Amino acid sequence: IIIEDIENQRFSLVNFYERRARRILPALFFVMFVCIPFAWMWMLPIQMKDFSQSLVAVSLFASNILFWKESGYFDAAAEVMPLLHTWSLAVEEQYYVLFPIFLILAWRFGKNRVFWMIVVMTAISLLLSEWGWRNKAAANFYLAPTRAWELFAGSIAAFIIQKQGVQKNNLLSLIGLAAIIFSIFFYDETTPFPSVYALVPVLGVVLLVLYADKETLTAKLLSTKGFVGIGLISYSAYLWHQPLFAFARVRLQQEHSFVLMGILSIASLALAFLSWKYIEKPFRDRAKIGQKVVFVFAISGIFLFVLIGQIGSYNQGFRDRYDDVLNHLEWTSLGDRADIVGYPCSSFNNPMYPNLEICEYGAVDSETTLVTYGDSHHDAISYTLDELAKERGVRVIKAVIRGCGVIFDITLKPETANLAAHYLSCNVGFEQLQQMIRSYEANVLVVSRWTFQMFPSPGVVDELNFNNGVGGQEVDLSYRENRAVFPNGSSTLDWEPKREALVKLLNGLATSTNSLFINYPIPEMGWNIFNENLKSIRENGTLVDALMYPSANYYERNKAVIGVLNGFSNENTNVRLLRADLAFCESLRQEFCVGQLGKTIYYIDDDHLSDVGAMLFLNQISLNDLFGKDE
Repeated sequence: IIIEDIENQRFSLVNFYERRARRILPALFFVMFVCIPFAWMWMLPIQMKDFSQSLVAVSLFASNILFWKESGYFDAAAEVMPLLHTWSLAVEEQYYVLFPIFLILAWRFGKNRVFWMIVVMTAISLLLSEWGWRNKAAANFYLAPTRAWELFAGSIAAFIIQKQGVQKNNLLSLIGLAAIIFSIFFYDETTPFPSVYALVPVLGVVLLVLYADKETLTAKLLSTKGFVGIGLISYSAYLWHQPLFAFARVRLQQEHSFVLMGILSIASLALAFLSWKYIEKPFRDRAKIGQKVVFVFAISGIFLFVLIGQIGSYNQGFRDRYDDVLNHLEWTSLGDRADIVGYPCSSFNNPMYPNLEICEYGAVDSETTLVTYGDSHHDAISYTLDELAKERGVRVIKAVIRGCGVIFDITLKPETANLAAHYLSCNVGFEQLQQMIRSYEANVLVVSRWTFQMFPSPGVVDELNFNNGVGGQEVDLSYRENRAVFPNGSSTLDWEPKREALVKLLNGLATSTNSLFINYPIPEMGWNIFNENLKSIRENGTLVDALMYPSANYYERNKAVIGVLNGFSNENTNVRLLRADLAFCESLRQEFCVGQLGKTIYYIDDDHLSDVGAMLFLNQISLNDLFGKDE
């Protein structure tokens, strides 16, 4: 359409954007509007805040940028983000904003040169995506530069069709259909995407567009009433499916059953038909709705959703809706706490240790220093550790090796093309960490979710998401996160290389300090403590009485890691273990690991400690010993 309008000197950007607004905005705005009351009723504050931010981003066609920026450790799970799917709509609209302007400016060079410009841009974008999945996987997935080639492929097809029309070729059109079907059934979440793998479905569609003349078998199949009907409502079905699945997950707080998935799928098609008939079709009828009305509607809708989203984000997801729960459980998640009160650690740079990310808290002017190292389990106790260090006049320095895991000889989510350089950098960073510990003559505290880092362990059920055996199972981890890659490039789930990497880490720390403190695995709960209390408040008006599970399940889950830690402690006299098992699985209730007793709540979610839990955990050792202070 654009090519023909430019050639005939009748192309209008205003008319083009009007067509896009008629096509995209009415159904999109309706679905967003319907989502708001359900988000208010069912979403936790941190979820509501994320949803509010997505309202703003979707309205401005920047949701792909928002979801890319938020793709980190504390993301809400994809299953509970109602507008996550709009990232692809944002990419499409960014393309449609810029591409017509490019055509208008480039047309002076001639149609043939414009075609080859697009071919070159397609190749560059494809090569960028092939680099991107290895080095910047999240940005590669969400952002337009690495997605543009998929859209450019359609533009190239448009040039060819305008010149020679749609051709009749049964073989090529069937190959195109087969390529699409193949990618549906054989591609999964582990497939690098976009990348050269994406050529299969993209070229499949191109073959259909170019060679599926109406007389071909493929065209006749796709022209049957069922497929045409699905095609007509496909945009609305796209809009509805994710909110339905997300809100069902939010409300039920459990994995969808096959039956429920079927019901939700049918519901998405039914809602799609209604919104197509009563919203999409009327807005696309110029005789009923004029251009001025379309633009007023678009601007008003954008303003309204941006305003609602900004209010929800500013109010931290309207936390006051759940004061009855938050009075007892202060934070929904670590990310929630960090968003609201910040993180106690203040970053600073030390040119002697360029491979380290360093921050400090506690009594920062003190000459007595404790160095800490770890993951989010360390971050969860840092607020309590901050207060205790201030009371005792101790400076706490947290160090992280840039771009490396806690166990630096294991890359859990490999996103780098040059493993050798990655591991060299990690080893240099670890040497700098050891130098820093020696320079401060500091004690060292290491707190990590060891079993997650080392998973799977010998004799443990091959299940990353912890199941406590009495109805609680973690649901927000992806198994592929623990595909371990080692310095020699081998990818394995075997235990022995992981054990060696853990011992290497602990040996290096133990030889750098007079006193090394290492945590036993902090018991995973299986239940999200906040969610369980929220559900109880909704259904019974009270908090949960107690949340606990047999301690035998904890020891079974963590036995391999505990064996390594015990053996290492026995062999090194300067090593002390913080027995998280004694704190949560012995002292509170014999033979049970406890997450909550009455109004005393030890966790903020399913594996991170609350301040109450952090204090119980740290009391397993002498705090004066930990901080290196005299009694």
